[in-house]
Amino acid sequence: MLSKVRGYRSCLIAAAIGLAATAAQAQSQSAGLPVASAPIIANGDARAPYAWTDFCKRTPSECAVNTQEDDTVELTPKLWKTIVATNLKANREIEAVTDQDHWGVVDRWDIPTDGKGDCEDYVLLKRKRLAEAGVPRRAMRVTVVIDEDNAGHAVLMIRTDRGDLILDNKRNAILPWSQTGYTYVKRESQARVGWTSLGGLSTPTVASLR
Repeated sequence: MLSKVRGYRSCLIAAAIGLAATAAQAQSQSAGLPVASAPIIANGDARAPYAWTDFCKRTPSECAVNTQEDDTVELTPKLWKTIVATNLKANREIEAVTDQDHWGVVDRWDIPTDGKGDCEDYVLLKRKRLAEAGVPRRAMRVTVVIDEDNAGHAVLMIRTDRGDLILDNKRNAILPWSQTGYTYVKRESQARVGWTSLGGLSTPTVASLR
């Protein structure tokens, strides 16, 4: 749970909605690359979430920034299929639970090795698996947004030559950042171990969750 911005509440998938996109929809999405779009622009430093700092102390290798890596990736058809499949697999196999129920604390970020987690944990798992598949960590940024319910949420941003794409545990469809309907607060820096502000940039239209 992200508790430091606008009174963040739990960022679990609502039980009444569930995952909006079906596996068939996600698989059909993998057939074609997304339309190219402009990237989001960072605009200064931001304070890292406390639970992220704690996670980095426990697992520093997950937070290191190698500036020799590419900061964007070429979105080939093969890579696109890998990203879509990784997003779908994590969304299907992780049981959404609060940090309080899971760990007995208000906010904890971790890789969900026990099959349970909230939005940050989905992000960390997807990032780890994509890194193991060869995607540069530097091109994958944990990102904090305000969602359609005006609540805190975490997503994984992948920076590509076709724009910044968002992997989300609320939907299986992978969207350009500008089509999510979210307000973008901050993300990991690509230059150092730290975070950068996204200025509260809002996207005008909420993409359909169905």
